[in-house]
Amino acid sequence: MRLFIANRGEIAVRIVAACRKLGIETVVAISDADRHTRAAQIADRAVCIGPAPAAESYLKMEAIVSAAKGTGCDAVHPGYGFLAENAKFQRLCIENGLIFVGPSASAMSAMGDKLAARRIAGEIKLPVVPGSGQVDHPDKVRALGRQIGYPFLLKATAGGGGRGMRIVRSPDEIAGSFASARAEAQAAFDEPTLYVERYIERARHVEIQVVGDAYGKIVHFGERDCSIQRRHQKLIEESPSPAVDSDLRARMADAALRLAGHVGYVNAGTVEFMLDLDSMEFYFLEMNTRIQVEHPVTEMVTGIDLVAEQIRIARGEALSVSQDDVKLNGHAIECRINAEVPELDFMPSPGKIVTWAPPSGSGIRVDTHCYPGYIVPPFYDSLLAKVIVHGPDRDSAITRMVHALDTFKASGVGSTVRFNRAVVAHPDFREGRVTTRWVEESFSRGTGWTGRAERQR
Repeated sequence: MRLFIANRGEIAVRIVAACRKLGIETVVAISDADRHTRAAQIADRAVCIGPAPAAESYLKMEAIVSAAKGTGCDAVHPGYGFLAENAKFQRLCIENGLIFVGPSASAMSAMGDKLAARRIAGEIKLPVVPGSGQVDHPDKVRALGRQIGYPFLLKATAGGGGRGMRIVRSPDEIAGSFASARAEAQAAFDEPTLYVERYIERARHVEIQVVGDAYGKIVHFGERDCSIQRRHQKLIEESPSPAVDSDLRARMADAALRLAGHVGYVNAGTVEFMLDLDSMEFYFLEMNTRIQVEHPVTEMVTGIDLVAEQIRIARGEALSVSQDDVKLNGHAIECRINAEVPELDFMPSPGKIVTWAPPSGSGIRVDTHCYPGYIVPPFYDSLLAKVIVHGPDRDSAITRMVHALDTFKASGVGSTVRFNRAVVAHPDFREGRVTTRWVEESFSRGTGWTGRAERQR
């Protein structure tokens, strides 16, 4: 088998590693800006698919399929982002005789549209956050505000990553929020449709990892807590969640498995929930039909290589584990290290990396595509690395993460290393007193990290 990797950065490196373990040859797609990336160096072959802008390279379906076929590949792994959740791309791969490492186009379409996903979840009696169908005018939003109450969220029906999402706290904010959310959704996903959803003030973001094979078996791999966010973008993830007990875990997992089974889901996916901390009730948010950025924390606590499992299933094999085989051992935390300057409102910081010495040692894993001399391009997501640690319990994992970030040496570009270190060392994080709004409402507003103290550390 020869696999084409239609992605870049650390996830491309991660897929190469899984393929090596399985004895599979790899061809990685690169843009002009990525000719010297780590993935291009370690894959069996790299092929340029276009200029630096993603719209002219990593989002060009026909170019990717042509490159995959031209290099004799049997399969395509889309990673995450770019075309990973694009049903049209999945169908194009299949039509050209390529195995797509991911779910079917029908499952992708069913879950990819948030309104459709909410409707399907409601049909099988999953709890869904109160909301609306699509809204096409601020006046409709205003009427829904009177019905649902404030605050509420305006959300894009397509995509993710917090794009096309706005919190609306009063009628005066509706017109501006509607216009900006719609414009952002159009630019990011080429789909401006919005809907309204009740906003839960004190919430944690908890998701369940599921994997299904073509023989009807679907297994969950526990939960991940992704509550440390900024502007709806995940920053730090952990497993298991400090807010979830065994009973709640079982109920959330059952809901996730029922949804995946209902749509005939095959391959890896994640069912996301919002946990209301006041009522301790959970609500379905969406399903991501791909591997997640934060999948390593699940791998660390279960010992299962999820990317390898994806590839095995795509080539027709059954799941290698049963539900009884899945045990959560210890605790894992992941910090995303981005090329940003937190002191300057997380301004992107592309450029040449001068020093690059990630942490290492027992219980520490670093997924990265960077090295000294690597030039971080300005065209893509700013993720440089993911630092993942594992410990026998949450306290030991936190201690290990603080030490790992203390020893992470990087210069030449800005990074979020020190910011992450301050978050995981904070008493609120240590004691589990965080919500999805904690970073913006508590931590970053004078009571927590300001940047100055960290630079002097």
